[in-house]
Amino acid sequence: MPSESSIQQTRPRPPIVFDSPKAFIESLYARFLSLWTPSFTYSLIGGQLLSLCITAASVTTTELVNRNWVMPSTQTFFTYLSLFVVYTPYTIYRCEPGLQMDSRAGVRVILRDGWKYFLLACGDVEGNFLSVKAYGYTDLLSCMLLDAWAIPVCLFSCWVYMRTKYHWTQIFGVLVCIGGLGLLVASDFLTGKDGHAESRGKGDAFMVAAATIYGVVNATEEFFVRHSPLYEVVGQLGMWGVLVGGIQASALEHELMRVAPWNSATIGILVAYTTAMFTLYSLAPLLYRTASSSYFNMALLTSDFYGLLFGTSRYSPYWLYFPAFAVVVSGLVIYFWHATPEEQGESNVQIPAYVTAQHVDEG
Repeated sequence: MPSESSIQQTRPRPPIVFDSPKAFIESLYARFLSLWTPSFTYSLIGGQLLSLCITAASVTTTELVNRNWVMPSTQTFFTYLSLFVVYTPYTIYRCEPGLQMDSRAGVRVILRDGWKYFLLACGDVEGNFLSVKAYGYTDLLSCMLLDAWAIPVCLFSCWVYMRTKYHWTQIFGVLVCIGGLGLLVASDFLTGKDGHAESRGKGDAFMVAAATIYGVVNATEEFFVRHSPLYEVVGQLGMWGVLVGGIQASALEHELMRVAPWNSATIGILVAYTTAMFTLYSLAPLLYRTASSSYFNMALLTSDFYGLLFGTSRYSPYWLYFPAFAVVVSGLVIYFWHATPEEQGESNVQIPAYVTAQHVDEG
């Protein structure tokens, strides 16, 4: 992982030599070998782990819908609650004076920086809500295509926040990943898995809005975790998410809460969904630091392929799925063909001075 105080000094990529076919092939091989640094390997594997988390969340959400349990705000409320319960006490503990937990440290974080995390949580809650609503109005193909809009939005937002410089190979890697997504969409279209669109215009608008919010939120969270401790950012996101999501759930879904089935199967699926999302929210900031939030959004494009593996009992795999997966992974490799993960942003993590407590003198 990159150092928390600065960008690691990395060796430049070996140049591509065009003097002869042999020299060209050898230089390509040397460049390929140079990619496999610990940071790149972690980014590639970590991105696919997070993609699996998204797949697990999608599968469990589908199971809840099949059981007539459709309350998106209530569903995500438990995710924010788990983040709050785990990370907020730890944030207070890390700001302790001596060995005594100081609850005033958490209050100081809320008073000084709470407004930033409140806006972050509002965007995250509403992005999740609009995304789930979109699936109720438009078809799967539209959702898959429009959800990719989060990638260019995230790229632009990262440039606004951190003045990230993009090499043309990174843009090409993004286009390759989106091309792989196009193959997945084509596969679903050819096999008739697009489904029925109740109101395509409304659903597409919801998905574009959700993707835009996701892109901005992910870039904003990356900016935060590059300058603040991970536990503080995730804990505050959980705390404000509980507040915003709880109010929204009680306002929009209070009638459904009384009639929804709360049996053991439903509760078990909710636990599985919350576990997957807790893992996603806990590990995603690590990928933001090691690579970038844009790379995170690109890595999630493989979740549709993993969804196929989980759904083989309902659909037989179509041959285009496998080259589509390979194309997306190739795009993830091309993204760092010239630039390195360490060059994507500077990390300067510090506990704010206003929460740094005086330690008790020893002896």
